Amino acid sequence: MTATAFRALHHGRPAGDPLVLAGPWDAGSARAFAGAGFAALATPSAAVAASLGVADGDVPAAEMFAAVARVVRAVDVPVSADLEDGYGLPPRELVERILETGAVGCNLEDTDRATGRLLDPRAQADRLAAVRAEAGDALFLNARIDTYLRGASDEDARERARLYAAAGADCVYPITAPEEALAGIAATSGVPVNALSAPDASAIRRLGPLGAGRITFGKGMYVRAMAAAGDVAKRLRPA
Repeated sequence: MTATAFRALHHGRPAGDPLVLAGPWDAGSARAFAGAGFAALATPSAAVAASLGVADGDVPAAEMFAAVARVVRAVDVPVSADLEDGYGLPPRELVERILETGAVGCNLEDTDRATGRLLDPRAQADRLAAVRAEAGDALFLNARIDTYLRGASDEDARERARLYAAAGADCVYPITAPEEALAGIAATSGVPVNALSAPDASAIRRLGPLGAGRITFGKGMYVRAMAAAGDVAKRLRPA
């Protein structure tokens, strides 16, 4: 499926019916989630890192791109990739490497991984615009907003959402935003808002009417899967 078709999944949806994307970390989990009926998938960097035995943010770019490519090859549904802050790659190289994996979309966050600080919103908007210019319509661009991780205000989140949408982002992702802030961010940006949720059906039903146009689970599905694997192992452990 192309980025255009993936983009279409986000639009024209009934009110309160967000697009829900499962978060695979390898080929096996991707097949399981696609087999369960998800129309598309979105790799979470934290889950990929955990599956590789390292901390979130410590996966080298080459390993992350390779992990995304394995997920894409495993399924017939579109895949978007969490690529943290873009690993310092110039926009042209970043877009080329994403497209080489077969992914149709990506998350790019506005935290400087080297310092842990929020990037200047206009500088980040310029970077997103450069990525959009290189990609054209070939990538769905989800701009992550780290305002709430860094203790900034609702006003900051709305301004970043406005700037990033104007720069060409298809979706904004104010990670850990309070539920009551979603509608304002959606109204300000004019694009779908990605809400982070627990992997829980009741949470999904609640977030849609509050302004979420898309829902992802971060590392949540990986954590649940590992807990289930641990329970099975305990039952099989020799006495």
